[in-house]
Amino acid sequence: MALQKLWIMAFRDLGRNRRRTLLTMVGVSLGLALIIMMSGLIAGMLDSTLQDTIRLQTGHLQLRSVSYEETKSSLLADDLLADSEDLLAQLQARPEVESATAVLWASGILHTNQESTGLKIVGIDPSADFHRHLADGLQAGEFLSTDDRRGILISKRLGDSMNVRVGDRISLAVGTGEGEPEEGIYTVRGLFTTGFPGYDDSTVFLPLETLQSLTRVGSRTSSIIVMLHNRDDSEALATAVQVPGVVALTWFDLNSLMLETLELAQVFYNFMYGIVILIVAVIIANTLLMAVFERIREMGILAALGMKGRQIMTMLLFESAILALVGIMLGVVLGSALVIYLSNVGIPIGDAAASSAGSFTIGTVMYTKFVPADIFQLSAWMLGIILLVSIYPAWYAARLEPVRALHSL
Repeated sequence: MALQKLWIMAFRDLGRNRRRTLLTMVGVSLGLALIIMMSGLIAGMLDSTLQDTIRLQTGHLQLRSVSYEETKSSLLADDLLADSEDLLAQLQARPEVESATAVLWASGILHTNQESTGLKIVGIDPSADFHRHLADGLQAGEFLSTDDRRGILISKRLGDSMNVRVGDRISLAVGTGEGEPEEGIYTVRGLFTTGFPGYDDSTVFLPLETLQSLTRVGSRTSSIIVMLHNRDDSEALATAVQVPGVVALTWFDLNSLMLETLELAQVFYNFMYGIVILIVAVIIANTLLMAVFERIREMGILAALGMKGRQIMTMLLFESAILALVGIMLGVVLGSALVIYLSNVGIPIGDAAASSAGSFTIGTVMYTKFVPADIFQLSAWMLGIILLVSIYPAWYAARLEPVRALHSL
């Protein structure tokens, strides 16, 4: 019997119980739409978290002293860069470099009349492009200036929580590069927001020279942060920059912990995808088994008329393929529409959830990312697994003996 006739018979058989056929297709489409949306959400979270961390904190490349440990925010002379001006000039002259700026990091305690909190203090060059997001995110007041010796920039969230407004004076206590405590009084010039509560709650900014003076490190800096036109050039630039006592770290090196964590999360979600696909596949297999049991007599008649077992098996596999393909097409349309919509609108997760991310730069709104290759891969996996689990019902029908099948009803 020609395959074309088997396709026609498969379509006809599916039309006999339209409600069951429709429900099965809906189950396939909803299952695939769900995992497409989950996949888009994970891809969006990975991409946005990495891009935002690079934009706000790490840059594409950093130059540091070989002995510097970021977790300690060391201010010892041997752990800092002594010739950052020369390095900056060399980097800014390279065509692949978009911008480069020196920063100084210190840990300290912010005091107001009412309370205190520990945080990270960042000394910046206010004119550097890398810190433009702070100026763009100003909610009140004004941005820092290079010659401002008594100005400080804090987040609006931090200001609200500590009842601090623009123009208020606050105290910063730090440990100096000489190992002694030091304290300075500064005026709040502006309140900013980046949209990342965990970052906003734990970081304040001073002009670079102001923090250098407070910590008594002279002209030394913690790091030079480099942004490239293309982040793929980071490895080549890191190799090209060979300075004694200085190490070049790429964005991959600087975000290794975050990338490993997100990779582990991806493994978990892949497991979840597999469960959803398997559930959908079992639904289709169950539909086929029910159809086989309802049509045992028909199968016997077909076999008695000369239809071979492999043809019966092929016909049932065609039924499975039709259910799967129609459901998958609907699922791709629905899932893709959801991903594209949420990539523009986003999913609000609230300040509390974003703040719980710790050092990860996660905003209060999560956006999906449309990745056609992922959708194709998920669709192929669903089709393959559905056809695989459909083999048993088809094989069972193919092995029915005509005489026993005819006497079953």
